[in-house]
Amino acid sequence: MIALKIIWWLVQCVILFNLLMPIIFYCFYKLISRKMPPPVPATEADYAIIVTAYEDVSMLPAVVQSLLALDYQRYTIYVVADKCDTSSLQFDSDQVVLLQPEVVLAGNVRSHFYAIERFQRSHDRLTIIDSDNLVHKDYLKALDEYFALGFDSVQGVRMPKNTNTMYASLDAARDLYYHFYDGKVLFSLGSSATLAGSGMAFKVNLYREIFCNSGVQGAGFDKVLQYGIVRKNLRIAFADKAIVWDEKTARTDQLVKQRARWINTWFKYAGYSWKLIFFSFSNASINQFLFGLVLMRPPLFIFLGLGSLCFVVNMLTQNWWIACSFVLGFLLFVSAFLLALKEGNANRRIYKALKGVPNFIFYQLKALLLARRANKVSVATKHDYHQQQE
Repeated sequence: MIALKIIWWLVQCVILFNLLMPIIFYCFYKLISRKMPPPVPATEADYAIIVTAYEDVSMLPAVVQSLLALDYQRYTIYVVADKCDTSSLQFDSDQVVLLQPEVVLAGNVRSHFYAIERFQRSHDRLTIIDSDNLVHKDYLKALDEYFALGFDSVQGVRMPKNTNTMYASLDAARDLYYHFYDGKVLFSLGSSATLAGSGMAFKVNLYREIFCNSGVQGAGFDKVLQYGIVRKNLRIAFADKAIVWDEKTARTDQLVKQRARWINTWFKYAGYSWKLIFFSFSNASINQFLFGLVLMRPPLFIFLGLGSLCFVVNMLTQNWWIACSFVLGFLLFVSAFLLALKEGNANRRIYKALKGVPNFIFYQLKALLLARRANKVSVATKHDYHQQQE
């Protein structure tokens, strides 16, 4: 009985810490965050831009057009069209290489290495762009600033391309939260920005080294990649001017499938957090310790739901002080979330969509039920919204 009580108290402490972690990080960010040195003049590197598409090529012309407008000289675009009908595609530029795998790859890493093995020359760096992304014309220059400071990997900012539905706006709000706390704040505190799956760049040799013997399949390649980088005690820089516009999920059916894959990957790779925390003590590494803490955190709706359950149980058992602690934790978490939206210059649509959070959580719960077989449900996320970005 005593053992169960101890476990229950530990569980509550972990959940409460997850509620408080954003505001704690924010306070340290404001008090002791490290200012980056001013940008140093950087000579242009040679970039391989890898764009992966699976089944759907409808947005590729806009993506490639955006990439060809980059204010940069030395880069080649490798478009990997996996299980795609490319008859409608025509790219009149020597900078674009269209690759069609002979067999279905159905995986990000396999698609990336398919491109790497067919590089037209030896590139210094590679950057990964999704088939629904658009990029700022200075995207590569913004990445260069951090490579020039000695970083081997850099994560840019994924801004919402569309907030045309309530669910797209809530998806955008979630991204703003993660970009601020898991990107800007975490990096400023001396740790690493978490990887977002696209809008990120690496030295080619580092990417090869991490994945050459990994055998990773399905979703979650970014989880394996960021663990491999931080395991080496290297930092992932956060470049807030390396902007990529990302298509937000507007339909509930696609939202459920997408979130099911993401939830699946969290459970699959959650053990990385404990490994990094263990390594942090032996290496005296704040980078590994803070990153491990962040990886330990479950998806937002899970720890919010568990926090609500803890509150109810403590109310029923008349543990008033503990119940009040969870109320305070929820209030501080909401405050931290709103701070992230303010820092990210969220538009009115995003704020207005917050009233739909209960609906959003409902579909995340549906996704949780699908999580175990998520990789069999769908590989590609399809979008219905198209927009040119100026």
